[in-house]
Amino acid sequence: MTILDKIVQRKKKEVMASKMVTSYTQLEERELFSREPLSFRDFLLDPDRTGIIAEFKRKSPSKGIINDDVKVREVTKAYEQAGASALSVLTDRNFFGGSKTDLLTAARFCYVPILRKDFMIDEYQIVEAKTLGADIVLLIAAILTPAEIKQFAALAKSIGLNVLLEVHNLEELERSLDDNIDAVGVNNRNLADFTVSVENSFRLVEHIPDSFLKISESAISNPETIKQLKAVGFNGFLIGENFMRQANPGAAMEAFVAELK
Repeated sequence: MTILDKIVQRKKKEVMASKMVTSYTQLEERELFSREPLSFRDFLLDPDRTGIIAEFKRKSPSKGIINDDVKVREVTKAYEQAGASALSVLTDRNFFGGSKTDLLTAARFCYVPILRKDFMIDEYQIVEAKTLGADIVLLIAAILTPAEIKQFAALAKSIGLNVLLEVHNLEELERSLDDNIDAVGVNNRNLADFTVSVENSFRLVEHIPDSFLKISESAISNPETIKQLKAVGFNGFLIGENFMRQANPGAAMEAFVAELK
């Protein structure tokens, strides 16, 4: 069983438990459910911002603890001030040390689109994402069927959320595209063994239709890499560990951005 299999197995139990505590109706009665999400496209393509989707992540299955000494409010606000076009906040507790409270906190103090970074395997999580202040939901092709992607993306759009589809290879890309998807993210991390290679993005970019925003995810640690990815057509760049493994992630991003100019 791969790490991804274990995560999905655990996630199914979590969702079932959440449904027993809070119904769909109760989710829809929460204050943030009526909030109008921010446009991922508008912020990502804003020339005054960087295209960076800066991630708040305390740990990972492959690296263990990355940084559990920092506060989500301070880090996400610093990311925004450093020019982040969007934020990514982990809400998986068991494998990534995240929480739903982290997302709520970031949404309260920041004004850029926020991605709920989690393993979405049920419509319930999409509705819940909006009540936590998310603007974007992540659909991972490796754990969803084409029918589920279509169903989940339609639901997300119906409640105003932006949709980021994550793929790892050409087969996932070709079977998963849907009109309700806003952006396609190429994950440079192999979710079976968690090795990384940015070459995955360069291989797949020409196969992503230009109607979708193009995001390169993971394995980005050098400003020069972003310049190269931009040159081949990428609009966004998800960076987490490169900033989070520093004592001050916000300052690390600020220094990184200074080298982009």
